[in-house]
Amino acid sequence: RDMGILTVAVVSTPFRSEGPNRTRLAIQGLAALAQSVDTLIVVPNQNLLALSNASTTLVEAFRYADAVLLEGVKGVTDLIVKPGLINLDFADINTILSKAGRAMMGSGQAAGANRAEEAAYAAMSTPLLGDLPTEHATGLLVTIRGGEDMTLYEVDTIMGVIRDTVAESANVIFGTCYDPSIEGSIHVSVIVSGIKMDQFTPPAGKVRKTAADSDVPTTTTDEPAKESTGLFGFFKL
Repeated sequence: RDMGILTVAVVSTPFRSEGPNRTRLAIQGLAALAQSVDTLIVVPNQNLLALSNASTTLVEAFRYADAVLLEGVKGVTDLIVKPGLINLDFADINTILSKAGRAMMGSGQAAGANRAEEAAYAAMSTPLLGDLPTEHATGLLVTIRGGEDMTLYEVDTIMGVIRDTVAESANVIFGTCYDPSIEGSIHVSVIVSGIKMDQFTPPAGKVRKTAADSDVPTTTTDEPAKESTGLFGFFKL
């Protein structure tokens, strides 16, 4: 960072069962790391329990944790390095993340007739962290990925869903990029800044997908919906 190079760290924190000493060391490490990076993306392993049930294996849980960490990186880098109709640069990203305090990251992917709306709702839901008060957000950075079949109408639908969940004063920046590996699906990632950690409630232990008052079906079971999935972590800046 001192050399003017964009530096992003993506890390996870210990499970509660690992004991207070591991937690204390992790917090100290995060504080030190935050001084050397532009953005620090932290995913609490403990919150994987919100996406697990009695049959979830340890290997499956850690694979999911890896997927969350990956999305934290791709949500930032894809807007810069992947080709698309609407590309952003670091100045755009810096507008949302600079001096933002704490922020959160979510993503969702969906296929089918209502894929745009479902992916947007999945991205704005919080299976890992509980209820996210997006009405308090001061900024959002939105990444929309899809194949060549992604339409302008679908992009407009996604941004409509997201804008309806935040205050009019929130600064919303979005970009789109092509990803042939998910042809037939649409993936939405959001970085929500200006969130205070005491403004939302922790998860109750089940996956919850919120579709507000729309006709999109909701899921309250112990397993993620097959056609649309969401990931959430939080940033500590």
